[in-house]
Amino acid sequence: MPELICSNLTKTYGKGMKALDKVSFSIPALGIFALIGRTGAGKTTLTRILATELMPTSGAASINGIDVVNNAGRLRDMIAVLPQESRAVAWLTPRQTIITYLMYRGVGFSEAKKKADSALRKTDMDRFANTLNEKLSGGQKRKILVATVLASGAPIIFVDEPTTGLDPISRAELWEAFKMLKKDHFVFLTTHYLEEAERLADRVGILHEGKLMALGTLDEIRKLVKYQYSIRILGKKDGIKVKEGKKTLGEDGYLQIMTTEKEADALSRRFIKGKIRFSINPVSLEDIFYSIVKKPIREEEGNGKQEEW
Repeated sequence: MPELICSNLTKTYGKGMKALDKVSFSIPALGIFALIGRTGAGKTTLTRILATELMPTSGAASINGIDVVNNAGRLRDMIAVLPQESRAVAWLTPRQTIITYLMYRGVGFSEAKKKADSALRKTDMDRFANTLNEKLSGGQKRKILVATVLASGAPIIFVDEPTTGLDPISRAELWEAFKMLKKDHFVFLTTHYLEEAERLADRVGILHEGKLMALGTLDEIRKLVKYQYSIRILGKKDGIKVKEGKKTLGEDGYLQIMTTEKEADALSRRFIKGKIRFSINPVSLEDIFYSIVKKPIREEEGNGKQEEW
């Protein structure tokens, strides 16, 4: 099975500041892997190293047995990168955008046209093939970039925070494009939208201050936290007693109870009997992130800032 392996990967900037601190993991290079973390966590640094764009200070990494440093040239033929700062050129059309990119990668003009048309069809953007990029919506422009890396034929795709700043509808449209990509590609995705990781990823890694704090499927990561269920009380907040668990007041004013399955069952019976409005779910990735990192992530969503690391 193809694998992505990192061994004590470290990157130090400036006066000894570590953007990555001995990051080690091994995952199947299949489907979508989402790396989540606050701005400055080191997500972009790790992505650039794995995409052969940046040298690590120490440690090693390989994809499908190919070392990202010693065999960078060989690996570059197998990867395509959608950087955080990438934008569709305003005065080109989607078709021209893809053809230009493919020719830059060494594809002949005739073959580039065929690949461009195929990628536009697969991303449902063929009807905009000859429309200037400047006339497309934000979500459509991002989909053009997804179609571009798809057209490359590269089996490994790195995507750095692709939906930052997009409205919810555009973001959902882009999610569908990534779901299509994962069928035949390995997608390494960084994001600080936890819902995005929860919806798309087969595996998730939590990076904080350069250290890998957790890694696995969502169910595997859930096992790292003490409480497995989250109850939200809509309305009443006073006088609710919990035998086992933790109560917090959510940013939207709701009361949240993190608790065990047994206590969640008992509480739900009491709430139904007392006609208290509530919802109950397994802990979300947001709950898990906060439990592990001890800091929220939401304050940075949609702020438009690029991660320095």
